[in-house]
Amino acid sequence: MKTSINVLLLFISMILLPVTEGRTANTPAPVPGMVTMVDLGAKSCIPCKMMAPILEELEQQYKGKAAIIFIDVWQNEDEGKRFEVSVIPTQIFFDRSGKEVYRHSGFLEKQAIVDRLETMLEMK
Repeated sequence: MKTSINVLLLFISMILLPVTEGRTANTPAPVPGMVTMVDLGAKSCIPCKMMAPILEELEQQYKGKAAIIFIDVWQNEDEGKRFEVSVIPTQIFFDRSGKEVYRHSGFLEKQAIVDRLETMLEMK
């Protein structure tokens, strides 16, 4: 019974959890000269909502080292087309030169993101 209640509370929190806007029209993606992870999703997408607190935490953790950018493709359809997104969420990792080096569709766990960013940051 306790497990059922915890699962229900988790589900409710995912529905109600706000997703931040992320980048503005003035923020380039990928960020020139910086390792960048772009998460393309939507504020009302459940897996996107699950990733929101992870992205916010990583944005602070990697401030000045790597850029973490969220783009709502339902509000910015041109960005979805530009990055050729067919499934949300989609995460795209870019090296310092702006070259795409990895793409993932669906929820991506924090440790997988950290591992990818750390590997990319070690590359010169």
